[in-house]
Amino acid sequence: MNYFDLINKCLTELNYKTCRSFVELTKNDHEKIKNILNIINAEVCGFDNWSFLLRKASIELPKNTGEIVNSISGRIHSIYIDDTKLEYYSDFEKFIMNKQPSDTYSSFNDKLLLPIFNQDKTLEIIYYTNKFAQNADAEDTYSMTVETDKSIIPNPYAEPILVYGTCMRLKANPEYSKFNYWFSMYKDSLATMRSKIGTSALETPEIKLHRR
Repeated sequence: MNYFDLINKCLTELNYKTCRSFVELTKNDHEKIKNILNIINAEVCGFDNWSFLLRKASIELPKNTGEIVNSISGRIHSIYIDDTKLEYYSDFEKFIMNKQPSDTYSSFNDKLLLPIFNQDKTLEIIYYTNKFAQNADAEDTYSMTVETDKSIIPNPYAEPILVYGTCMRLKANPEYSKFNYWFSMYKDSLATMRSKIGTSALETPEIKLHRR
């Protein structure tokens, strides 16, 4: 279900008039719904280390280089070089002095600190993306902005979580007639997704590869 479909689902649930095209979404409540949908989407995606957030990137590490710009959009889960997993080591100063333990990495500001090799290497990085939407070409984006964008929350969970969560947040009044219903449906849908979708890297069925 794309962004426009979700908006119209919210309008229907709120007993508002739906729109026939995305360009008709010009009213104040339309803008609120569009904004809240992205807020709920980001909150839910940030709740846990969901397996559907996992991505894999290959980054080149030039020889005789101990640091590179961290271009990963998200949180690193693990780094491999030559099939060897590097463990995170918090004392970044040891890397500056080249006295870090073997097979480790660290970070400092926007840089990844790594072992120095005498030949070019390729880093294989598994990470949790912080881009919580996708465009029509299935490319990750930070948020839903155009009609055909979608949440990366898998079906069939995206619709009830986002629609009921948005309606609940828009009204934000427990005394409103449908508030408790929306809250119950949102909570139950989120609980179902937690029970059905793994949050471990070992459970993910797909990791997307992006070369940089």
